[in-house]
Amino acid sequence: MKTCLTILALIFTICLQAQPTKLVVRAKAKDAKFIGSSIGGTKVIIRDALTGEVLSQGITEGSTGNTGLIMKEPHERYKPITDEQTARFIAEIEEPKFLTIEVIAPVNQPQAGVKAQTQLWLIPGKHIDGEGVVLEIPGFVVNVLSPQTHEFIKLSTIKLKANVVMMCGCTISNGGLWDAEKMEVQAIIKKDGKHLKTVMMSIQDKVNTFEADVDVKEPGTYEAIVYAYDDRTGNTGVGKVNFVVGE
Repeated sequence: MKTCLTILALIFTICLQAQPTKLVVRAKAKDAKFIGSSIGGTKVIIRDALTGEVLSQGITEGSTGNTGLIMKEPHERYKPITDEQTARFIAEIEEPKFLTIEVIAPVNQPQAGVKAQTQLWLIPGKHIDGEGVVLEIPGFVVNVLSPQTHEFIKLSTIKLKANVVMMCGCTISNGGLWDAEKMEVQAIIKKDGKHLKTVMMSIQDKVNTFEADVDVKEPGTYEAIVYAYDDRTGNTGVGKVNFVVGE
């Protein structure tokens, strides 16, 4: 009888370990929405925390989510802020594992990409689905549009332009939900490696596009470091470009 019970216990343990367990992973931009297909998604890597073995990896797919639910409605305990269309990555793992979950987002913006990670136990048959594991990604994506990299420019007033969006790609505009007038976007201008001036940038005609006129009086090699900063959230982002000014 004792032998039978031992065998049954062993069979039960093996069956438990063999159950595929669903794990949903999402990345959410700080003070914004989820990072989905519209900006290229989030790279998700799930490892055995003890050995480093990669158990599953992929890209989050789906929408940035419901704006009203995420940004406007009061958040309540146990009430999800995601729906079936909200970007996610789904893994299935069969053994009890202590996992390291790492996300890199936005994956198609390496100059702005942020890595975040957490750890947890995955128990066979105990799905972590629904909203799943949500990792927060702080910052802004900043891309300098003009001047172009290593562009040679004649001595003149230079039109400096940069595209700035939330990490989910959400639109920044004057008076909008993500209000450009309440964010600080400036360009630090260096000449031959030394600080020359700092100029304020603002949105003029096109959402997300911050502009400034920079008066350049001497030839040389220049660098523009464009930064975005929101003191209400601590979000920051930087884009850089080098260009040459000649006679």
